[in-house]
Amino acid sequence: MMYLKKVEGPRAVHLADGTVMSRADLPTPDTRRWVASRKLAVVRGVAYGLISRSDALAVYGLSEEEFDGWVRAASRHGEAALRITALKAYRQP
Repeated sequence: MMYLKKVEGPRAVHLADGTVMSRADLPTPDTRRWVASRKLAVVRGVAYGLISRSDALAVYGLSEEEFDGWVRAASRHGEAALRITALKAYRQP
């Protein structure tokens, strides 16, 4: 018999492009190497209600400023802006 872990909120959400994002698509809580795709997964997870903002900050050990920077970069310039090497190119003074 398989048991599902009790979680707050939905187990999966539909994104604007029609794809389904589940909790399995979120990075693991012990993530320390933040590549663009993992940052985008957390931003999308919060934006679509898969995980709350406060839970995301707590689970991933993020500051509000860091997360807000990811959200701004992703909304203005897409996933490419979340790459570390691209941060200076996309950063607004």
